[in-house]
Amino acid sequence: MRQKGRNYRVLFSLAASLLLLGQWRCATLESPRKAYHKAIARQEVYDALIVPGVPFDSVTWSNTMRARVLWSWLLYRNGRVKNIIYSGSAVYSPYYEAKIMGLYAQQLGIPAAHIYYDTLAEHSTENVYYSYELARKLGFKSIALGTEYDQAILLKRFMCHRFGTRIKIFPVYEAMLDGEKMPEPVIDPAPARKPGFRSLPDRESFGQRLGGTAGSKVPIPKHKPRRFPPL
Repeated sequence: MRQKGRNYRVLFSLAASLLLLGQWRCATLESPRKAYHKAIARQEVYDALIVPGVPFDSVTWSNTMRARVLWSWLLYRNGRVKNIIYSGSAVYSPYYEAKIMGLYAQQLGIPAAHIYYDTLAEHSTENVYYSYELARKLGFKSIALGTEYDQAILLKRFMCHRFGTRIKIFPVYEAMLDGEKMPEPVIDPAPARKPGFRSLPDRESFGQRLGGTAGSKVPIPKHKPRRFPPL
């Protein structure tokens, strides 16, 4: 799993470089503290929060998954978002990332009725695309993205000119996670296991995976402007 984790980080870093090259305007992002407190000051509430998936090692959540799920729980608990869309297929391990995060979220106290799943996405750009399409089908009118700062910068570049509805970004506010004692839920991962699993490296070359991380698999609207319809 350590080697798979390193490969995941290498892909992410290379894709980030490709997407950010020459696109500095789209790459700027508010600090986690500023984004959160501005939303409070403006009393912003979003219909749904997109949370990108992270591979699960069959034992416990990684630090990255822990931070994303706890952050989504805090945003839900504090009234910034009404629903959560967890996104992620079974990519590097035989567990649907979205479903694993949902199991943890329910243990934290988020009602199952307010949790939705995208189990199609295999790359971070697809996390946003498929979740956006799910939000449209569900009738949500405003959505946000909750992930760590580095991934948020990458995805802000991807979202900059693609989506007809603005997606608010809530980078993980580490100070809030460190500022109070966080729960450590325990789950049974069996319901999230995918039958007949084949890992992404067994199905795609390194180049294909890099392209997917950079957004090559996301269908681009053919009409002008080249943007996905509003929510």
